[in-house]
Amino acid sequence: NASTVKEFVLVGLSEKQEVQKICFVMFLFFYMIIVAGNLLIVITIVSSQHLNSPMYFFLSYLSFLDICYSSVTVPKMIVDFLLENKTISFLGCIAQLFGVHFFGCTEIFILTAMAYDRYTAICRPLHYSTLVTRRVCSQMVIGSWAGGFVHSMVQTLTTSCLPFCGPNKIDHYFCDVHTLLHLACTNTYTVGVIVVANSGMITLSCFFILVVSYTVILVSLKSQTSEGWHKALSTCGSHITVVILFFGPCTFTYIRPSSNLSEDKSVAVFYTVITPMLNPLIYTLRNKEVKRAMKKLWSRKVGSE
Repeated sequence: NASTVKEFVLVGLSEKQEVQKICFVMFLFFYMIIVAGNLLIVITIVSSQHLNSPMYFFLSYLSFLDICYSSVTVPKMIVDFLLENKTISFLGCIAQLFGVHFFGCTEIFILTAMAYDRYTAICRPLHYSTLVTRRVCSQMVIGSWAGGFVHSMVQTLTTSCLPFCGPNKIDHYFCDVHTLLHLACTNTYTVGVIVVANSGMITLSCFFILVVSYTVILVSLKSQTSEGWHKALSTCGSHITVVILFFGPCTFTYIRPSSNLSEDKSVAVFYTVITPMLNPLIYTLRNKEVKRAMKKLWSRKVGSE
């Protein structure tokens, strides 16, 4: 690696002081909701004996991933709103790149596993208990973590081996593949193809599995009563909403060569901040069992005091 750059300068969402002060308050509030909301879901599921089905097993991991995923980028962005020199070291930048893709890709695999769980529960209810055991769920979670790690290593190694000899100004609020490719002082066409192919293959293949799963579910519901329709859609609706919110911006950003970095960082706010913040609201507002378990947890806590 012939890099002479030891640190990068993050432009952030805006260079205007007034806008940065507003953004500091707003994103600090958003981050507090992300951590509190997702942590509440994890604690509720772990402490409740009634929320022991595979769906809630996956949901607890999804909430944990949302906290980790946002924590890779958001705290640094919030601090930078108050700083004049928004710098990040080369190693810090690469670590951030690894974290974003590791937790992001793992979340994609967890969402896909949740779709399989819903498909089995609705389309093969008699075989559900034998097909979706705790062992199978654990294997899918381990596979998701492993898949996220492999994907992230490919993105990180191909990018970190590029030479960076200036300029070192990143038009983003965190270090990502496309922003670093723009700064590399060499031809990045081959690396760009590898990066897009890697991200695109994972995103599109998982999205295809999700679409097929829910198409089969909807077709199988034709023979169901209106009550069966309502019950199935209530369990699937939250998941479909989260998938659209997460996959939409991710697909826009990572399956095409980036040409407009300002546009990319605006879209990135959705999958690093907005979606992790909305996930707890989506799953709790539409799920009576989770709300009931939260009330029991809260009444138990108040009673113990």
